[in-house]
Amino acid sequence: MHRHHNGLKTALLFGLLGGVVLVASYLLFGRNLAALTIGLVIALAVNLGSYWFSDTVAIRAMRAREVTAAEQPAMHRIVRELSDRAGQPMPRLYVSPTLAPNAFATGRNPQHAAVCCTEGILQILDERELRGVLGHELMHVYNRDMLTGSLAAAMSSVITYLAYAAMLFGGGGNDRDRGGSGIGAIFMLILGPIAAGLVQMAISRTREYDADEDGATLTGDPLALASALRKLEVGTQARPLAPEPQLQSSSHLMIANPFRAQDVGRLFSTHPPMQDRIARLEAMAGRPLGR
Repeated sequence: MHRHHNGLKTALLFGLLGGVVLVASYLLFGRNLAALTIGLVIALAVNLGSYWFSDTVAIRAMRAREVTAAEQPAMHRIVRELSDRAGQPMPRLYVSPTLAPNAFATGRNPQHAAVCCTEGILQILDERELRGVLGHELMHVYNRDMLTGSLAAAMSSVITYLAYAAMLFGGGGNDRDRGGSGIGAIFMLILGPIAAGLVQMAISRTREYDADEDGATLTGDPLALASALRKLEVGTQARPLAPEPQLQSSSHLMIANPFRAQDVGRLFSTHPPMQDRIARLEAMAGRPLGR
């Protein structure tokens, strides 16, 4: 469904992240593959475990409950229509009691997916805008973005593990074995995790652009999602979530950054700038919103 090169961009970012992993391993441990292997196993186990149980973790963090068609007829009607249009199974639907306006999708595949809206977003959006948001969330599921995010997190975790291991155990071998100087190892110790985090965030932003475009294609109404994003930009700043650890771990799933701008810096945000997303959607529709 993509009409852009975000798929290629994601692949290139993964290649860059893999390169950072290899450079960090070489500078910190040289030809000692044991450290890299241990890091890979630990990171993959933790992050793939999070991926497998992602629906449960995110839903519990938002204290959401599953809702029936009688309780939320508009949500059920919209999601059933869009799922049928995409030829995909219908996910379970949840509502979180928080008044902070937001929505997210989670689950390891379309057969084990969940879509959640907060009470706040249901209050501020009309049905057309809600349809745009739900189309966006469904495309996160259909594009397997949870798997993409989990793999990126695993590779980022490897670099963090290598940095901590080098700090605790001093790396492996001498400078010649490591293929670099002690200064180079210290340099990577400091900058490696930062570089990995930035690449991981770039991957997350790329997937948000994908879900915006693919969701707008699924609904056939880019301006509906653009209108919803405008309301969410105001609503999330007026009613932000507290940056608690359990919420921070799930914040990348949400359609809008749920925290105040000062709590999470623009450079380190997992979400693209809202104005950029709105401009892309307006370009899809061929005209600015409201004209």
